Amino acid sequence: MEPNLSDSPGGQTIGVRHVLDVRTGISSLEDMTVRHFPSYSEARANLRGVLDAANAGVVTTLERDHTRFAVVDGELLRSQLATLRPAHAVVTAEGGGWSAFLPGLPVSGEGDDLDAAIDDLIDALRDYAADWNDRLHVAANHEANWAVAALVELSTDEQLRSWLLTIDSITEQ
Repeated sequence: MEPNLSDSPGGQTIGVRHVLDVRTGISSLEDMTVRHFPSYSEARANLRGVLDAANAGVVTTLERDHTRFAVVDGELLRSQLATLRPAHAVVTAEGGGWSAFLPGLPVSGEGDDLDAAIDDLIDALRDYAADWNDRLHVAANHEANWAVAALVELSTDEQLRSWLLTIDSITEQ
């Protein structure tokens, strides 16, 4: 059904550029169970509702010891991290091979061709994410790299390749 835009207040015609229709599978917010849980025990007792709300993309939180935690769909988080934290990969052809690195991170890859260098960089990112989660997250010079570690943990190799090779995030030297 097309809205009658000429019936706007004051009889003026308004222009609508975009209409967003979000379908969550939930007919209304009343159908959604509680989304904010004041304790871990309450969240655990309503775990299905917690996961359903997160799956629907709805902000869902729980508290424990005065700390608030968010429960989100992993793929939604991964895609947002990839968008908000571009790779800005630097690739260089040198000495008959290729190298690739991410400025500001202690990771690099090299190979006979670009694909091999990116594969090696993905392996280095996986090693870095494992090290970050094991011990580097508390190091002052690494603690700000949470987004990269989370993105790597949540991504497949193909998703990381796509993130690394996004045209506007590559600097070729």
